[in-house]
Amino acid sequence: MGLTYRKLTNVFQHRLKAYEITPEQWSTLYQISLSDGLIQKEIADRTGKDRPATTRILDHLAEKQLVFKKADPQDRRSFLVFITEKGKRLVAETLPIEASFIAEVASCMTAEEYDQLLSLIRRIDERLDRLEK
Repeated sequence: MGLTYRKLTNVFQHRLKAYEITPEQWSTLYQISLSDGLIQKEIADRTGKDRPATTRILDHLAEKQLVFKKADPQDRRSFLVFITEKGKRLVAETLPIEASFIAEVASCMTAEEYDQLLSLIRRIDERLDRLEK
């Protein structure tokens, strides 16, 4: 599973290279595009990253002017993250790359096999969530 994950990441990274964004940055930006105004913990949970890694990714995205942070009015210790217009354009331009990549990978199996694969991956993920606690 680790080897396959690395291969998937490498191919996706190559396809995103022209946009100067990594797969990790892309998935974080994509999650923010789905729900603007998330706090760092919510972003970390949605992307499966720990908080320090999420902080680094958000800092890179902010440097690239793809996101910006605002103090959370309800909790001065945290901040809300918003996507910029530049970030929205990047997601719009790269979403077809991600979709075609997924379709290309999935083309080696039937739709039923793909659904079964996703179901098995979700089951493994749920098991790992329980083991982490």
